[in-house]
Amino acid sequence: MSAKNKLPEGFELTPAAQSSSSAREAWRVFGIMAEFVEATERLATVRPAVSIFGSARTKPETEIYQQTEIIARLLSDAGFSVVSGGGPGVMEAANKGAFAGKSLSVGLNIQLPHEQKPNHYQDISQSFRHFFARKYMFVKVATAYVVMPGGFGTLDELLEALTLIQTGKSPRIPIILVGSDFWSGLLDWFRQRLVADRMINADDMNLIQVIDDPQLILKAIFDHYEARGFASLPEEHELLLNL
Repeated sequence: MSAKNKLPEGFELTPAAQSSSSAREAWRVFGIMAEFVEATERLATVRPAVSIFGSARTKPETEIYQQTEIIARLLSDAGFSVVSGGGPGVMEAANKGAFAGKSLSVGLNIQLPHEQKPNHYQDISQSFRHFFARKYMFVKVATAYVVMPGGFGTLDELLEALTLIQTGKSPRIPIILVGSDFWSGLLDWFRQRLVADRMINADDMNLIQVIDDPQLILKAIFDHYEARGFASLPEEHELLLNL
């Protein structure tokens, strides 16, 4: 090993330790593959679907929770499966509204150190150990994203979707933010910093819609697909295979 590549003293691995570490990494890869395969098979019939995101800390007595439940019920009765993160707060409200409706209520739960308990309003409950496998399934099944107020996890899902669409890695779908007061500051910053500093194109802001009225959310999704239908086009299917 060259001096440049030499590990600090005390960090050298014995051949046995290197072999053990490699074996653990290999089994971890198999575990990840199994997670993708199982989730893909279980969610194969969840079409069309809307993924709803938002804070796990939202309480049932809040306006956000109740609004989420109404939106999910409307989507479910209109024929959309509703997919959430499967936990409490907005996720629970989304599953609860969908569970009372005509279509499937789906929860993609994540195993955390302080375990997130799945809510009780799920027709399909799929558990994940890895965030990126879970995020892939949110994108794979989604006909639209509805994003309620939330924290880092919600922002992560929103920005992931925007990045994939902006870079042409996934089909363009409606991304609808609910809560104009909540999102206004972030969107202003996008325009005043990201657009103004040419970090993104001005047209990229058109990827986002802000709609507070549940009926108008439903209309926006139907309007997007009116001319082409909900089935994936061949080129879109190819994109998702290579996501």
